[in-house]
Amino acid sequence: MKNVIVAAAENSARCVINNGFGQKIQKQFSRYKYLYLMAIPVILYYLIFCYLPMGGIVIAFKQYEIAKGIFASEWVGLKFFKEFFSGIYFWRIFKNTLLISFYDLLFSFPITIGFALLLNEIKAMRFKKIVQSVTYLPHFISMVVLCGMIVDFFGKDGVLTRFFMAFGGENVNYLGYAQYFRPLYIGTNIWQSVGWGSIIYLAALAGVDQELYEAAVVDGAGYLKQLWHITLPGIAQTIIVMLILRIGQLVSVGYEKIILLYNSGTFETADVISSYVYRMGLAHARYSFSTAVGLFQSVINLILLIAANTFSKRFSETSLF
Repeated sequence: MKNVIVAAAENSARCVINNGFGQKIQKQFSRYKYLYLMAIPVILYYLIFCYLPMGGIVIAFKQYEIAKGIFASEWVGLKFFKEFFSGIYFWRIFKNTLLISFYDLLFSFPITIGFALLLNEIKAMRFKKIVQSVTYLPHFISMVVLCGMIVDFFGKDGVLTRFFMAFGGENVNYLGYAQYFRPLYIGTNIWQSVGWGSIIYLAALAGVDQELYEAAVVDGAGYLKQLWHITLPGIAQTIIVMLILRIGQLVSVGYEKIILLYNSGTFETADVISSYVYRMGLAHARYSFSTAVGLFQSVINLILLIAANTFSKRFSETSLF
Protein backbone atom coordinates (compact mmCIF):
# COMPACT_ATOMS: atom_id res chain seq x y z
CA MET A 1 0.00 0.00 0.00
CA LYS A 2 2.83 2.33 0.86
CA ASN A 3 4.47 1.76 -2.54
CA VAL A 4 1.21 2.54 -4.31
CA ILE A 5 0.84 5.84 -2.42
CA VAL A 6 4.46 6.81 -3.20
CA ALA A 7 4.00 5.99 -6.88
CA ALA A 8 0.78 8.01 -7.02
CA ALA A 9 2.51 10.98 -5.37
CA GLU A 10 5.40 10.81 -7.85
CA ASN A 11 2.99 10.68 -10.79
CA SER A 12 1.09 13.68 -9.44
CA ALA A 13 4.29 15.68 -8.99
CA ARG A 14 5.42 14.72 -12.49
CA CYS A 15 2.12 15.90 -13.98
CA VAL A 16 2.39 19.22 -12.15
CA ILE A 17 5.94 19.72 -13.42
CA ASN A 18 5.02 18.75 -16.97
CA ASN A 19 1.97 20.99 -16.97
CA GLY A 20 3.98 23.88 -15.57
CA PHE A 21 6.72 23.38 -18.14
CA GLY A 22 4.19 23.09 -20.96
CA GLN A 23 2.42 26.24 -19.83
CA LYS A 24 5.73 28.08 -19.69
CA ILE A 25 6.61 27.02 -23.25
CA GLN A 26 3.14 27.95 -24.45
CA LYS A 27 3.43 31.33 -22.76
CA GLN A 28 6.82 31.94 -24.40
CA PHE A 29 5.48 31.10 -27.85
CA SER A 30 2.43 33.25 -27.29
CA ARG A 31 4.49 36.21 -26.10
CA TYR A 32 7.20 36.04 -28.78
CA LYS A 33 5.25 34.41 -31.61
CA TYR A 34 6.33 36.98 -34.20
CA LEU A 35 10.00 36.54 -33.31
CA TYR A 36 9.65 32.79 -33.70
CA LEU A 37 7.90 33.28 -37.05
CA MET A 38 10.75 35.50 -38.20
CA ALA A 39 13.26 32.83 -37.15
CA ILE A 40 11.59 30.07 -39.19
CA PRO A 41 13.24 30.99 -42.57
CA VAL A 42 16.68 31.09 -40.91
CA ILE A 43 16.11 27.74 -39.19
CA LEU A 44 14.90 26.18 -42.44
CA TYR A 45 17.91 27.57 -44.30
CA TYR A 46 20.39 25.95 -41.91
CA LEU A 47 18.44 22.69 -41.80
CA ILE A 48 18.21 22.38 -45.59
CA PHE A 49 21.61 23.73 -46.66
CA CYS A 50 23.84 23.01 -43.64
CA TYR A 51 22.57 20.05 -41.61
CA LEU A 52 20.83 17.80 -44.14
CA PRO A 53 23.86 17.75 -46.51
CA MET A 54 25.97 16.41 -43.64
CA GLY A 55 24.51 13.02 -44.41
CA GLY A 56 26.59 13.05 -47.58
CA ILE A 57 29.78 12.80 -45.50
CA VAL A 58 29.39 9.02 -45.67
CA ILE A 59 30.49 9.28 -49.32
CA ALA A 60 34.04 9.82 -48.05
CA PHE A 61 34.05 6.23 -46.78
CA LYS A 62 32.48 4.66 -49.87
CA GLN A 63 33.36 4.05 -53.51
CA TYR A 64 30.49 6.28 -54.55
CA GLU A 65 28.82 5.57 -57.87
CA ILE A 66 25.94 7.73 -59.05
CA ALA A 67 24.10 4.77 -60.57
CA LYS A 68 24.16 2.82 -57.29
CA GLY A 69 23.48 5.73 -54.96
CA ILE A 70 25.01 6.47 -51.58
CA PHE A 71 23.71 3.48 -49.64
CA ALA A 72 24.34 0.83 -52.31
CA SER A 73 27.89 1.96 -53.06
CA GLU A 74 30.77 -0.17 -51.78
CA TRP A 75 32.18 0.65 -48.32
CA VAL A 76 35.95 1.27 -48.56
CA GLY A 77 36.67 2.80 -45.14
CA LEU A 78 39.70 5.12 -44.98
CA LYS A 79 40.95 4.33 -48.49
CA PHE A 80 40.59 7.88 -49.86
CA PHE A 81 42.06 9.49 -46.75
CA LYS A 82 45.16 7.32 -47.09
CA GLU A 83 45.36 8.16 -50.78
CA PHE A 84 45.20 11.88 -50.00
CA PHE A 85 47.80 11.77 -47.21
CA SER A 86 50.23 9.77 -49.33
CA GLY A 87 49.63 11.81 -52.49
CA ILE A 88 52.29 14.02 -54.06
CA TYR A 89 50.17 17.15 -53.64
CA PHE A 90 49.25 16.78 -49.95
CA TRP A 91 52.09 18.77 -48.38
CA ARG A 92 52.01 21.43 -51.11
CA ILE A 93 48.33 22.26 -50.80
CA PHE A 94 48.33 21.93 -47.01
CA LYS A 95 51.32 24.27 -46.69
CA ASN A 96 49.84 26.78 -49.15
CA THR A 97 46.52 26.78 -47.30
CA LEU A 98 48.16 27.36 -43.92
CA LEU A 99 50.51 30.07 -45.19
CA ILE A 100 47.84 32.05 -47.04
CA SER A 101 45.43 31.82 -44.08
CA PHE A 102 48.13 32.66 -41.54
CA TYR A 103 49.46 35.66 -43.44
CA ASP A 104 45.92 36.89 -44.08
CA LEU A 105 45.17 36.62 -40.35
CA LEU A 106 48.50 38.19 -39.39
CA PHE A 107 47.99 41.29 -41.54
CA SER A 108 44.27 41.77 -42.15
CA PHE A 109 43.09 41.16 -38.58
CA PRO A 110 45.09 43.96 -36.88
CA ILE A 111 44.64 46.27 -39.88
CA THR A 112 40.86 45.92 -39.61
CA ILE A 113 40.97 46.77 -35.90
CA GLY A 114 43.29 49.72 -36.55
CA PHE A 115 41.04 51.01 -39.31
CA ALA A 116 38.02 50.84 -36.99
CA LEU A 117 39.94 52.77 -34.31
CA LEU A 118 40.94 55.47 -36.80
CA LEU A 119 37.44 55.67 -38.22
CA ASN A 120 36.03 56.04 -34.73
CA GLU A 121 38.20 59.13 -34.19
CA ILE A 122 36.69 61.01 -37.16
CA LYS A 123 34.37 63.65 -35.75
CA ALA A 124 33.12 65.12 -39.05
CA MET A 125 30.12 62.87 -39.70
CA ARG A 126 29.82 63.69 -43.41
CA PHE A 127 33.45 62.80 -44.08
CA LYS A 128 33.13 59.68 -41.88
CA LYS A 129 30.15 58.44 -43.90
CA ILE A 130 32.03 59.01 -47.17
CA VAL A 131 35.02 57.01 -45.89
CA GLN A 132 32.73 54.22 -44.72
CA SER A 133 30.91 54.05 -48.04
CA VAL A 134 34.15 53.97 -50.03
CA THR A 135 35.70 51.24 -47.87
CA TYR A 136 32.54 49.12 -47.70
CA LEU A 137 32.06 49.16 -51.48
CA PRO A 138 34.71 46.51 -52.42
CA HIS A 139 32.89 43.95 -50.26
CA PHE A 140 29.86 44.14 -52.57
CA ILE A 141 31.77 43.77 -55.82
CA SER A 142 31.22 40.41 -57.51
CA MET A 143 34.19 38.08 -57.10
CA VAL A 144 34.41 37.59 -60.87
CA VAL A 145 34.48 41.35 -61.44
CA LEU A 146 36.97 41.83 -58.62
CA CYS A 147 39.35 39.22 -60.03
CA GLY A 148 38.97 40.77 -63.49
CA MET A 149 40.05 44.10 -62.01
CA ILE A 150 43.05 42.45 -60.33
CA VAL A 151 44.10 40.84 -63.62
CA ASP A 152 43.81 44.18 -65.42
CA PHE A 153 45.65 46.11 -62.73
CA PHE A 154 48.56 43.69 -62.27
CA GLY A 155 48.95 42.44 -65.84
CA LYS A 156 51.97 43.36 -67.96
CA ASP A 157 50.25 46.53 -69.17
CA GLY A 158 48.22 47.06 -66.02
CA VAL A 159 47.77 50.39 -64.29
CA LEU A 160 49.50 49.33 -61.09
CA THR A 161 52.27 47.56 -63.01
CA ARG A 162 53.08 50.83 -64.77
CA PHE A 163 52.91 52.61 -61.43
CA PHE A 164 55.49 50.19 -59.99
CA MET A 165 57.66 50.68 -63.08
CA ALA A 166 57.78 54.40 -62.35
CA PHE A 167 59.53 53.54 -59.08
CA GLY A 168 61.90 50.99 -60.55
CA GLY A 169 59.64 47.95 -60.64
CA GLU A 170 59.65 45.28 -63.35
CA ASN A 171 57.38 45.26 -66.39
CA VAL A 172 55.97 41.77 -65.79
CA ASN A 173 52.64 40.03 -65.40
CA TYR A 174 52.67 39.69 -61.61
CA LEU A 175 49.93 37.05 -61.66
CA GLY A 176 52.15 34.79 -63.75
CA TYR A 177 54.85 34.37 -61.10
CA ALA A 178 54.46 32.13 -58.05
CA GLN A 179 56.39 34.44 -55.70
CA TYR A 180 53.94 37.30 -56.23
CA PHE A 181 50.70 35.37 -55.79
CA ARG A 182 50.43 35.36 -51.99
CA PRO A 183 51.21 39.09 -51.52
CA LEU A 184 48.69 39.97 -54.24
CA TYR A 185 46.04 37.66 -52.82
CA ILE A 186 46.43 38.92 -49.25
CA GLY A 187 46.78 42.59 -50.26
CA THR A 188 43.62 42.54 -52.36
CA ASN A 189 41.85 40.62 -49.58
CA ILE A 190 42.65 43.41 -47.15
CA TRP A 191 41.41 46.03 -49.62
CA GLN A 192 38.20 44.08 -50.11
CA SER A 193 37.40 43.25 -46.48
CA VAL A 194 38.90 45.90 -44.21
CA GLY A 195 35.95 48.29 -44.41
CA TRP A 196 33.27 45.65 -44.00
CA GLY A 197 35.16 43.87 -41.23
CA SER A 198 35.48 47.08 -39.23
CA ILE A 199 31.69 47.33 -38.72
CA ILE A 200 31.60 44.96 -35.76
CA TYR A 201 34.48 46.79 -34.04
CA LEU A 202 32.79 50.14 -34.59
CA ALA A 203 29.69 48.71 -32.92
CA ALA A 204 31.81 47.52 -29.99
CA LEU A 205 33.48 50.95 -29.73
CA ALA A 206 30.08 52.60 -29.58
CA GLY A 207 29.39 50.60 -26.41
CA VAL A 208 32.43 51.85 -24.50
CA ASP A 209 31.41 54.17 -21.65
CA GLN A 210 32.28 57.75 -22.67
CA GLU A 211 32.55 58.84 -19.05
CA LEU A 212 35.74 56.82 -18.79
CA TYR A 213 37.34 59.02 -21.44
CA GLU A 214 36.19 62.17 -19.67
CA ALA A 215 37.69 60.93 -16.41
CA ALA A 216 40.93 60.01 -18.21
CA VAL A 217 41.20 63.51 -19.71
CA VAL A 218 40.74 65.03 -16.26
CA ASP A 219 43.54 62.80 -14.97
CA GLY A 220 45.80 63.99 -17.79
CA ALA A 221 45.83 60.79 -19.87
CA GLY A 222 46.78 61.30 -23.52
CA TYR A 223 45.37 59.51 -26.55
CA LEU A 224 47.72 56.52 -26.35
CA LYS A 225 46.99 55.92 -22.68
CA GLN A 226 43.26 56.19 -23.33
CA LEU A 227 43.64 53.72 -26.18
CA TRP A 228 45.62 51.24 -24.08
CA HIS A 229 43.66 51.47 -20.81
CA ILE A 230 40.09 52.19 -22.01
CA THR A 231 39.48 51.57 -25.72
CA LEU A 232 41.25 48.23 -26.20
CA PRO A 233 40.00 46.70 -22.91
CA GLY A 234 36.51 47.90 -23.85
CA ILE A 235 36.50 45.92 -27.11
CA ALA A 236 38.78 43.10 -25.94
CA GLN A 237 35.97 40.54 -25.76
CA THR A 238 34.89 41.30 -29.32
CA ILE A 239 38.49 41.02 -30.55
CA ILE A 240 38.97 37.67 -28.80
CA VAL A 241 35.73 36.20 -30.14
CA MET A 242 36.53 37.31 -33.69
CA LEU A 243 40.07 35.93 -33.36
CA ILE A 244 38.73 32.55 -32.21
CA LEU A 245 36.39 32.45 -35.21
CA ARG A 246 39.23 33.33 -37.58
CA ILE A 247 41.47 30.63 -36.10
CA GLY A 248 38.61 28.18 -36.63
CA GLN A 249 38.83 28.95 -40.36
CA LEU A 250 42.60 28.75 -40.60
CA VAL A 251 42.53 25.78 -42.97
CA SER A 252 39.74 27.25 -45.09
CA VAL A 253 40.64 29.44 -48.05
CA GLY A 254 37.76 30.15 -50.42
CA TYR A 255 38.21 28.51 -53.81
CA GLU A 256 36.45 31.19 -55.88
CA LYS A 257 39.19 33.81 -55.84
CA ILE A 258 41.93 31.19 -56.07
CA ILE A 259 40.60 29.48 -59.21
CA LEU A 260 39.90 32.84 -60.86
CA LEU A 261 43.46 34.05 -60.33
CA TYR A 262 45.78 31.06 -60.38
CA ASN A 263 47.39 29.46 -63.43
CA SER A 264 50.01 26.85 -64.23
CA GLY A 265 52.77 29.29 -63.31
CA THR A 266 51.44 29.91 -59.79
CA PHE A 267 50.25 26.42 -58.76
CA GLU A 268 53.31 26.06 -56.56
CA THR A 269 52.11 28.74 -54.14
CA ALA A 270 48.44 29.20 -55.10
CA ASP A 271 46.93 25.73 -55.02
CA VAL A 272 45.04 25.19 -51.74
CA ILE A 273 42.77 22.51 -50.29
CA SER A 274 39.52 24.11 -51.48
CA SER A 275 40.76 24.53 -55.07
CA TYR A 276 42.06 20.94 -55.01
CA VAL A 277 38.64 19.71 -53.82
CA TYR A 278 37.00 21.72 -56.60
CA ARG A 279 39.21 20.14 -59.27
CA MET A 280 38.91 16.60 -57.94
CA GLY A 281 35.17 16.78 -57.39
CA LEU A 282 33.95 18.64 -60.47
CA ALA A 283 36.72 18.41 -63.07
CA HIS A 284 37.64 14.76 -62.40
CA ALA A 285 34.30 13.55 -60.92
CA ARG A 286 36.08 11.92 -57.96
CA TYR A 287 33.27 12.58 -55.52
CA SER A 288 34.37 10.23 -52.74
CA PHE A 289 37.97 11.46 -52.80
CA SER A 290 36.98 15.15 -52.79
CA THR A 291 34.52 14.53 -49.93
CA ALA A 292 37.29 12.88 -47.92
CA VAL A 293 39.58 15.86 -48.47
CA GLY A 294 36.83 18.30 -47.53
CA LEU A 295 36.04 16.30 -44.38
CA PHE A 296 39.72 16.37 -43.39
CA GLN A 297 39.68 20.16 -43.80
CA SER A 298 36.56 20.50 -41.61
CA VAL A 299 37.99 18.27 -38.87
CA ILE A 300 41.22 20.29 -38.69
CA ASN A 301 39.21 23.53 -38.49
CA LEU A 302 37.09 22.07 -35.68
CA ILE A 303 40.20 21.03 -33.74
CA LEU A 304 41.72 24.50 -34.14
CA LEU A 305 38.46 26.15 -33.04
CA ILE A 306 38.19 24.02 -29.90
CA ALA A 307 41.88 24.56 -29.07
CA ALA A 308 41.63 28.35 -29.51
CA ASN A 309 38.43 28.47 -27.49
CA THR A 310 39.93 26.39 -24.67
CA PHE A 311 43.09 28.52 -24.59
CA SER A 312 41.03 31.73 -24.52
CA LYS A 313 38.75 30.45 -21.76
CA ARG A 314 41.73 29.51 -19.61
CA PHE A 315 43.70 32.75 -19.96
CA SER A 316 41.12 35.46 -20.69
CA GLU A 317 37.79 34.05 -19.42
CA THR A 318 36.25 34.90 -22.80
CA SER A 319 35.09 32.10 -25.07
CA LEU A 320 32.44 31.01 -27.53
CA PHE A 321 31.27 28.05 -25.45
